[in-house]
Amino acid sequence: MIRGLVRACHPEPTAAVTATMTALAATAGHSVRGVVLVGAAVLTGQLSIGWLNDLLDAPRDRAVGRRDKPVVSGEVTAAVLRVATALAVVACVPLSLLCGLVAGAVHLVAVAAGWVYDLGGKSRWWSVVPYVGCFGLLPAFVVLALPGEPWPPWWLPVAGALLGAGAHFANVLPDLDDDAATGVRGLPHRMGAQASRAAAAVLLLAATTVVAASARLPVAAAVAVPAAAAVVLAVGFAARGRAPFRAVLAVAVLAVAMLLASGPALVA
Repeated sequence: MIRGLVRACHPEPTAAVTATMTALAATAGHSVRGVVLVGAAVLTGQLSIGWLNDLLDAPRDRAVGRRDKPVVSGEVTAAVLRVATALAVVACVPLSLLCGLVAGAVHLVAVAAGWVYDLGGKSRWWSVVPYVGCFGLLPAFVVLALPGEPWPPWWLPVAGALLGAGAHFANVLPDLDDDAATGVRGLPHRMGAQASRAAAAVLLLAATTVVAASARLPVAAAVAVPAAAAVVLAVGFAARGRAPFRAVLAVAVLAVAMLLASGPALVA
């Protein structure tokens, strides 16, 4: 059952988002207690989003024989997922509010955006909007949770929103065919694989550029990283097979690295 719960929470994105926001809290100047609280709040929020996603998708996954899904394979039951989702929500609320009332409210709105995606947003033409909202608000939450609740610089939620939008297109790419078979028709599905790859590339490159141009980073890094991202995308899209997708993922890593490096500039 434990293995099934881990698989059902979408462990890769859950771990990536939690690790990124926890690291951002550390670089932004949170105390050890603050880093732990931010990390715990983000983790419980992401767990609730991941578990709710698999719980709601279970009927469609069964219909098309998705044996890679833990509910379909029998590794975890829908009843257990309901309880796990509820417990994650119950934990997320106080953990978020312990970071500050304003910061906590912002984080809960970000988590709610993820639930909107799970509850049907993924099949709408505006499927990218919950990602924009969630990823735009998460780094703002990290800054607002600092003592004194400082307001985040304008470019931080913008970069987060661009990163989230790019992540949406990149995340959906490997599953476009399976999603189409289960009736999921979000924006990437309507645009098609080629256009979605291009959208992911442009959005992630834009996120990297916004951080490079706005945060007080070493000039060499501010110039070299976006340039390197552009080269990676050009080479990846010139190749065939999964090279464009891998190029998009590489640029996503560069964008996250730039965001983390900007930590000391978030409260100055």
